[in-house]
Amino acid sequence: MTVAIGEAARRAGISARMVRHYESLGLLAPVARTDSGYRQYTEADVHTLRFIRRARDLGFSMDEIAALLGLWQDKQRASSQVKQIAQKHIANLSERIAAMQAMQRSLQALVGCCHGDGRPDCPILDDLAG
Repeated sequence: MTVAIGEAARRAGISARMVRHYESLGLLAPVARTDSGYRQYTEADVHTLRFIRRARDLGFSMDEIAALLGLWQDKQRASSQVKQIAQKHIANLSERIAAMQAMQRSLQALVGCCHGDGRPDCPILDDLAG
């Protein structure tokens, strides 16, 4: 049984535009088309789209997702390869979280210095102007 792009997108929890995008990136193999050119998606295609969506929800990059998809589809894979990708992603997330926390602390300090009243002087703008 096959479904049209809108139904495949709905089942995967993404937009039809993203389905086309993932297909254009090669994350999803080209699908069969009707005589009139409409894409037809199998249940396996929808499952792959759900995999991609979940990986995106976890913040993996498109390159990481491509690697993970390849490993997922390779039944001879070593789980150590998957773990290595996930560990690298965790390290990247940790760096990004630390950077965002530093931004938050800086902004909190600037907001604390701003009187927030009718006067024109503002330490936040002064800092941004550098």
